[in-house]
Formats: sequence, structure tokens, C-alpha cells
Amino acid sequence: MRVVGVVLALLALAGCGGREDDDSTTVVAAVYALAWAAERVGGDSIHVVNLISAGGEPHDVELSPRDVETIRDADLVIYAGGGFQPAVEDAVEDRHGSSLDVLGAGEDPHVWLDPIRFAAAVGRIAERLGRADAVAGLVGELRHLDEEYRRGLERCARRTLVTSHASFGHLVMRYDLTALSLAGRSPEAEPGPRAIEQVVEAVRESGATTVFTEPLVSDRLAQTVAREAGVEVADLDPIEGLSEERLSAGEDYLSVMRDNLAALREALGCT
Repeated sequence: MRVVGVVLALLALAGCGGREDDDSTTVVAAVYALAWAAERVGGDSIHVVNLISAGGEPHDVELSPRDVETIRDADLVIYAGGGFQPAVEDAVEDRHGSSLDVLGAGEDPHVWLDPIRFAAAVGRIAERLGRADAVAGLVGELRHLDEEYRRGLERCARRTLVTSHASFGHLVMRYDLTALSLAGRSPEAEPGPRAIEQVVEAVRESGATTVFTEPLVSDRLAQTVAREAGVEVADLDPIEGLSEERLSAGEDYLSVMRDNLAALREALGCT
């Protein structure tokens, strides 16, 4: 009888655990920056699943059957549309739960690189999670970050930002800069020799002193263009994903945005 009692008790505990899991809110985020925002908004009350593993490159991600199932069963899916991650968009179309496309109007999915646009997206995430009353602090941090960028980029000798792919469109619009990308929207694009010659000439004419590459993709094209144009190469992170090492070191969206600002100020000759 004691054995039966123990078994029944264990079954009861297992049943209770299952109900708690069923009652929890699961949020799937398509890139690191959106996962970071969801965690900050939801706190311990939600479980956030980042579709991209630490250090993974999110463009044109391929989803496993388990990923598709996770998206289907989630309480909320947060993603950036516009063809940024076609597989994610397809999976979202096939689900019946709540989904939030933070892109809205426009083509550049990297809304988190503009703190003001990101603050608006954070507000929408909070509404979907029923946490609108708890988001003021994070929005305030993002607005303060915007002020840092405005002050830091106000007086610069140069205003052309040369990047390996077109991911900083929202940032350059917000802070009155000019964007010049080497490979369009795809970081893996490989322009031909004639196109590279044209890009090199454009970099020279712009007066830029730096070609920016990014941590998660090859810097081969950036190194080639920089060498031919006689300029430097530096890192500028689109914050699509952080490596496990960087996360363990305590880096996050805010710290990387501030590192980006320092890199921009140096490259653009800001005072």
C-alpha cells in the first residue's frame, strides 16, 4: 500500500507540473534583439524561445520540424517581416495564435537599430503580453539611448556609413547619416568584379575612412573593398545574434548599441 501511495503521489505531482507548463506563456522570437525585448518586458512570467542559437546568423534561416512545431504552439511569435526570414514568415502564416511583425511599414527589418522605433515595438510587445503597465522603464532606457546617439553623432567630420550589408537603414535615417552598403540586404551576397570596382569608387568618393563589417558573417568582401579604397575595417554589430561567449561576458542589446556608437564616432570623426 505504501508503494501504491508513493506512485499515486508522484503521478499527482507530474500532473500538477504539466498544468503549470500549460499555463505558462511561451514567446518565440525570431532574432536576439526581439528575444531580449520580450524577456525584459515579460520578466519571469514568460518563457522566451530564441529561434536563432547563440552566434547563429538569422538571414534565410532554415527551420527544423521541431522549430515549426514550437512556432505553431507558441502563445506569441515576434518577428520582422519583409522577407528577412522567409521560413519564419511561412511558419507564422500556418499558425492560428497571436503573432507580431515588428517591421510594420518599410523594407529594412532591423527596427531595433533605431531606439525610437524599437521603443514603439517594445510597446506593442507589451500590449500583446498584457504588460503595458510594466514597460515604462525599458522605454525610458531606449529613449535615453536615443539621446546618447543624437549627442554623439551631432558633430561629425563625415556622415557616410559604409557597411557590409544594408542593415543600418533605420539608424542612418534617425541620425541624419548616409548609408553605403557593399552587398545589399544579404550579408552573404557576392558582387562580381565590376560591381566591386564600382563600390570601391563609391567609397573613395564618399570620403569615408572605414568599412564596417559585422561579427556573424565573413569579412572577406569588406577587407577587399577597404584594401582597394585605402581605408580601415572595423566592426559594427547589427545585433541579430550574440555569441555564447559574449552573452556569458554580460553583453546585451544596450551594451552593444553603445559599443556601436563608439565605433561610429571614431569612424565618422565626431567630436
